[in-house]
Amino acid sequence: MDGICLINKPAGMTSFDVVYQVRKAAGIKSVGHTGTLDPQATGVLVVLLGRACKALPYLSGKTKEYIAELTLGTKTDTGDIWGKPLETRPAIKLEPGQIKAVLNSFLGVSMQLPPMVSAIKKDGRKLYEYAREGVEVEREKRPVEIIEIELLQVASSIRFRVVCSNGTYVRTLCEDIAEKLGTVGTMSSLIRTRACGYTLDQCQPLDEVKQGHFQLVSIYDGIASQYPLIEANPAQIPDIKNGKRLRLDSTEPVVGVVSENQVLAMMERQEDGIYRCLRGLW
Repeated sequence: MDGICLINKPAGMTSFDVVYQVRKAAGIKSVGHTGTLDPQATGVLVVLLGRACKALPYLSGKTKEYIAELTLGTKTDTGDIWGKPLETRPAIKLEPGQIKAVLNSFLGVSMQLPPMVSAIKKDGRKLYEYAREGVEVEREKRPVEIIEIELLQVASSIRFRVVCSNGTYVRTLCEDIAEKLGTVGTMSSLIRTRACGYTLDQCQPLDEVKQGHFQLVSIYDGIASQYPLIEANPAQIPDIKNGKRLRLDSTEPVVGVVSENQVLAMMERQEDGIYRCLRGLW
């Protein structure tokens, strides 16, 4: 079984838990995903099966969209409401215009400190492994980009939509927003509504997949949504499969080379105009 399975991840499961269930239902070992969702988060989880796992670097996309809720007045050790409270402050009254101005101040590229509950590695161990032991380690800020941010609702919490680059931690964004508002805060809900170009309404429930009902997107369609495709001349196919450089009718930096609706390889244009194979996908 080869292809892309779009799942609406339920709350209370890790992304690995979902992969395990898909692997079990599909009866294959080669199953992975394009980006972790927190256990309590829901929404788009792009799961790759079979040959699609080889295409992971080219199916991950560059941006993601979330609907998040920020609860003010409490700071926790995990940056979300499921963590241990570290600080509380009295409620403050904020006008929507003030909140919008603060949200808009995050547009563009900035440096963000990854949370201790992230999967980033430090000295060979994931940060969340240190966090489970109560150890906080030094980590470097990383560049992230907020492309769009929109206030959706102000009630007992602040609900907003954000389109951001890969590697952006929304829990940290929530804490930073609260700080700019003059208080502390924590993420109280997170829904990923778009990833790798796929939206929430394209996803199927995990329970449906566990029963063996797969609605797969083809590898061809997944690559086509993000890269130009070049149809291979039949005479070129042996050279493609042998990893040889090719001259293609294209000036794009990276292309997918296809034959009969199958992606054979991802290729990169060199300075001399000839393409080299980045990864074979046949």
